[in-house]
Amino acid sequence: MSGHSKWASIKHSKGKADKQRSKIFSKLSKEISVAAKLGDNDPAMNPRLRSAIQAARSANMPKDNIERAIDKSSVNAESNFENLRYEGFGPDKIAVIVETLTDNKNRTASNIRTIFQKNGGSLGTQGSASHNFNQLGIIKIDKKEISEENIFELAIDSGADECISNNEFHEIQCAMSEIYNVKKKLEKIISNFISTEIEWIPLNSVNIEKDKEETVINFLETLEDDDDVQNVFSNVNFGNN
Repeated sequence: MSGHSKWASIKHSKGKADKQRSKIFSKLSKEISVAAKLGDNDPAMNPRLRSAIQAARSANMPKDNIERAIDKSSVNAESNFENLRYEGFGPDKIAVIVETLTDNKNRTASNIRTIFQKNGGSLGTQGSASHNFNQLGIIKIDKKEISEENIFELAIDSGADECISNNEFHEIQCAMSEIYNVKKKLEKIISNFISTEIEWIPLNSVNIEKDKEETVINFLETLEDDDDVQNVFSNVNFGNN
């Protein structure tokens, strides 16, 4: 679990410092549009849309951008986006899961395969890497919203299985099927969330040598920078050498 938390911290901090804002907004807009298309345009009636909007607000996405993304769900009704998952092994044989949202699976598959190959990795079939992970519901809350003591008690009362706090945010873990039930209870006390997602949590983390960390991070970030990629998960453990 420490590897997951460490990578989550790296992504959270580096995401704000290094990523182009336009790329972040583009991914968030796509998720908002798809969530609105698949459900109700009213966030109160659509948990996936509500979570997407909360994530956009956490990234300081302007209100106008959010509204335009919702409007696109009806304007581009003919566009069919698919959630596709790719699995493989990267540098030092780390297991990697890549979740995408795409309207052209041939383009996406080609791009993902190329990134793996250029970084000394290999793309596998579904199941080749995912057996190294558990799928859990993950809810992240900024530490400014609530204290560690109070969030732990609230998380347990809401039906969560685990609550972990790092320097920047609280991470609440629950069964994948219970994520929106837990979230609904949390919303009675908390109004601002960083994200609400189903994530792949490694069963066992893999340590890598300190001098190889930059190579692995660059590989993972290259995957995340692809326009069709929404999430990247790995079992690599940083900072323990």
